[in-house]
Amino acid sequence: MAIPHLEFLKHLFRVKRHVYLDHNATTRVSSRVQRTMNRVLRRSYGNPSSLYSIARKSAEIMDDARRHVAHAVGADSHEILFTGCATESNNAVLKSVSAHFYPRKKKIISSPIEHPSVMKTLQFLTTQGIVVEYCPVDRYGRVNPSEIENLIDEDTFLVCCMLANNEIGTVQDVRAIAEISRRRGVLVLSDCVQAFGKIPVDVHGLGVDYASFSAHKLHGPKGVGALYVKQGSPFAPLLHGGHQEEGLRAGTEGLHNIAGFGTACRDVNKLLAQAGRIGTLKQQIIDRLRLIKPDCVVNSPDTGCLPNTANITFPNTSNAALLAMFDYHGIAVSAGSACNTHDDKPSDTLKAIGLSDRAAKETVRFSLGSETTARDIRYTAWAFREYVEGRSLLVNIVSPLELDEPFLLDEQNYILDVRTQGLRKKVKSLPNAHEVSFTAIGKSLHLLPRDKHILVVCQGGGLSYIAAYFLRAKGFERVSSLRTGVCGWKERRGDLYHRLAGQNVTSVRATG
Repeated sequence: MAIPHLEFLKHLFRVKRHVYLDHNATTRVSSRVQRTMNRVLRRSYGNPSSLYSIARKSAEIMDDARRHVAHAVGADSHEILFTGCATESNNAVLKSVSAHFYPRKKKIISSPIEHPSVMKTLQFLTTQGIVVEYCPVDRYGRVNPSEIENLIDEDTFLVCCMLANNEIGTVQDVRAIAEISRRRGVLVLSDCVQAFGKIPVDVHGLGVDYASFSAHKLHGPKGVGALYVKQGSPFAPLLHGGHQEEGLRAGTEGLHNIAGFGTACRDVNKLLAQAGRIGTLKQQIIDRLRLIKPDCVVNSPDTGCLPNTANITFPNTSNAALLAMFDYHGIAVSAGSACNTHDDKPSDTLKAIGLSDRAAKETVRFSLGSETTARDIRYTAWAFREYVEGRSLLVNIVSPLELDEPFLLDEQNYILDVRTQGLRKKVKSLPNAHEVSFTAIGKSLHLLPRDKHILVVCQGGGLSYIAAYFLRAKGFERVSSLRTGVCGWKERRGDLYHRLAGQNVTSVRATG
């Protein structure tokens, strides 16, 4: 009896562990950064744009932070602008530079694996007369600089190429791309968000004209970014108003966030010093997962890759199911860019490297950080083995074809729709559904029936799986998830959708 009892205790201990392997999405704010921000919030409330003494103190704090950011990225202080985030930085450059050259020049060249803040802005610019051409990449997402050169013509004014990809970790030869572009009189924007703190970044050495950064990727606060604008490069403000940031970015500065960003940059060398250890742990998780599922495919390159990022496809295994299973065990991983988490469409990056829609939905990203340990890696591999070998808690899957009229009208089936209001407007809810947003499930548990079968549904079938696992973890015994979501049901059972969808739908009113 002693051995089974010991195994049971070990299982309980494992279930209670928390492992964070999504550092490319964001990082924990460091204690040093917290202390800096708390001190600024308590003592330095003056507006940096004012002239009296407490305002001058705030301005000094901003100057110090700017110097730390500039030093960390190899720039001069006057070349750094503080923004609200890297998304704002990328938008500001793309729209400003386009306005500067259009209509004299109309063409931007980009890699097809840029962050959504670049890709979506480029899509917008095409509606304004800008022509965008995408340079092909290989199966690891690498851009060949000679391909960039072949695409440059007299109409080209900008090249966009991120230094390191957020989903697969590929590091680009931005220096070579910038050299080619400079010879042809073309400007270069490089999104350096994921590279910063993981590999050395030197914007002067890279030779780029613009580069974007974000504090929350290196244990700084959310809500603050930085934009490098090379001296002499054209740039006009995206936001108009006051004279802040030398008139290039209006709006009263978030001093505590900026101070936190500066402090985070002071610790960049400490983060870089851990690259070797983190790279070893990344290889360990790859090796362990390959042993458990030999047919898995690693999409991240062996060389020329961020030391912390492993993007892996698990054939015939839904990434939604994997994310839900890992979350049940306290392990945080992702299926791609956090900016696309609620989008059921395959990411641009995974499509660009040749993955099919199906393979993209079987792909998971593991991104390690300074706090990751070998024990975390072993625990993650254990949870994965439990799942693959059928010993892990499972959530039932209901196919769209099973949702016939008797099922939908059975009072023992409680349909829980976890979509946002915007998605419900695009596709109507199942009949008799109870609506609650995905983020409000936790405070709505007391309103859900424990004596009924709960069918969780979302737009495409991903979020519902995670929500269903969460309910199982909270003690709900009869829980299922709808495969392919309400969109799949609408496609497969169009007759029922048009006749019954949207009827008798109620809201779960969360409180607290």
